[in-house]
Amino acid sequence: MKFKHFAILSIVAVITIGCANEKTSNQTHTQTTPKLTVASSGAGVGAFKAGEQPTQGKVKVITEKGKHYLEFDQHFKTNQGPDLYVILYRSDAPPQSGIKEKDYLSIARLQKTSGTQRYALPAKVKLGEFKSVAIWCRKFNATFGYAPLESS
Repeated sequence: MKFKHFAILSIVAVITIGCANEKTSNQTHTQTTPKLTVASSGAGVGAFKAGEQPTQGKVKVITEKGKHYLEFDQHFKTNQGPDLYVILYRSDAPPQSGIKEKDYLSIARLQKTSGTQRYALPAKVKLGEFKSVAIWCRKFNATFGYAPLESS
């Protein structure tokens, strides 16, 4: 009998303490979202096209807190491959194979072959010098797909 009373008292105490820690609905809660803009330095948005592999989705250059990023949308998709990288390319249509080192800037290894993803651009990069984003297979020097960048 005493155990039942102790158990009930313990449950009531836990519920009371738990409820006391909850925020009431009339408390103000403000959340700030970071400022996000599409970069205005010539490059802005693009839609992926197939190269040696089917590639689709969109990419945009965004600026957040003074830093530039490439952001692929949720519709981005390309095929699996070895040694895939995200690169910035100087022309609007990179060749399907045989790109030269002077014509591109490697940004990062591709995170995944589909879905939303974001890549930080180096601070020194001059976006106006690049006209497309490409998914490139370094092992075979093959362009899986690319997105010509247009001003936003």
